[in-house]
Amino acid sequence: MDWRIIKTKIFHKYVIFSFALFLLISGLWEIHSILGTENISDWNFHELQKINKNKTNFSFAVFGDNKNSITTFNNLISKLNKENIAFAIDDGDLVYEGSKEEFRFFLNQIKKLNKPLITVFGNHEAMKSGRTNYYNLFGPFYYSFSIGESYFIILDDANEKNLDVAQFSWLKNQLKISQNYKYRFVFMHVPLCDPRGGYCKKGFSLRDFNFAKKLNNLFAENNITMLFVSHIHGYYKGKWEKTPYILTGGGGAELVGSNPKHYFYHYIKVKVSDSKVKYSLIKLRSPKPEIINVILHDIWIYIYAFFAIHFIDMVFFISFLYFVAYIMFVSKELFLRKR
Repeated sequence: MDWRIIKTKIFHKYVIFSFALFLLISGLWEIHSILGTENISDWNFHELQKINKNKTNFSFAVFGDNKNSITTFNNLISKLNKENIAFAIDDGDLVYEGSKEEFRFFLNQIKKLNKPLITVFGNHEAMKSGRTNYYNLFGPFYYSFSIGESYFIILDDANEKNLDVAQFSWLKNQLKISQNYKYRFVFMHVPLCDPRGGYCKKGFSLRDFNFAKKLNNLFAENNITMLFVSHIHGYYKGKWEKTPYILTGGGGAELVGSNPKHYFYHYIKVKVSDSKVKYSLIKLRSPKPEIINVILHDIWIYIYAFFAIHFIDMVFFISFLYFVAYIMFVSKELFLRKR
């Protein structure tokens, strides 16, 4: 086919108009998204202000490792919207990497949640410039708050090794304060031990195992009610020494095994009352446990997430390339003709 005919079709006035419209809309949407995120700061602090701190009987939800999930995480949000809970806690790995674009995508997702949501800093948030981006949007990496007779301590062990000296000193003081409360809940992303290796073994957990044992002893001495962790994409519940723990890593990221006892999407509903604390495991729709189904599902998660997160950027970039081509092959030719 004659190249001139191809050019006429590719750069037809209606095609040019369509690409111009795509370029304008995608550019304006990107600007809107950036400006909308710029107005967000101290997210966790503002979300905590929405919670009634005087209740002694209340429920909350815990989940972790959604990591830019779309379908499963949206399903989780829909389920939480129907729950009678005071708030929810995301136990870390909110995003795959800590880029501003991925945090913007996460924030747009959780706008659909009709409950307050507070976050824990995970190792994936710490990637690249993630620590700075997270702090600017969500606030401090570790903090505490109380509701009724319950004390909540949020930790930052995203270095996957230990807590620094300042945070460890702060934690010891917080645990002393927590003794004035009936229940003490602690949240950290990376677990003390890897429950898949047995009782309390090294693995996909804190690399400084001596520090992990030291931290575990501190929790035991202060009789914490429950330690919530994630990092491993599955579900485990048990005790490390005297420390009861729940590992909840089923918020939407790829599952790391096919054993149906441990690897499925879920969240934990915690019901606090004057007499006791009840933990309910709420399962979500998950891939069939056969390994091939899990692998295909995990591959699809990342492909889908990439296109969903970067769709506007791709539209903008393709439209931009189109106009570069137009300038190179058409405008230049028209200019030369006039000369």
